[in-house]
Amino acid sequence: SAAQVKRGKPAPDLFLFAAEQMRASPERCIVIEDSVPGITGALAAGMTVLGFNGGSHCRPGYAETLRAAGAALTFDDMRQLPGLIGQIGAN
Repeated sequence: SAAQVKRGKPAPDLFLFAAEQMRASPERCIVIEDSVPGITGALAAGMTVLGFNGGSHCRPGYAETLRAAGAALTFDDMRQLPGLIGQIGAN
């Protein structure tokens, strides 16, 4: 949680901390985010970001907002996630 790092989103600290805890290099991480500050932080950490726009707080057009913030892909149904990860892995 943000309580475990000095700076919260949009700083990259939380994402880098998570990668360190998992012994994963940031460039091999995929982050699922539903906020612009989260996308900003994950990108600053050197991670690939998928934007989730299926939450109840997401209004029409929110996918475009997440893509404009830097999300590589956006989706609105978690059942789509395995296929999206496959797409990224193929690139």
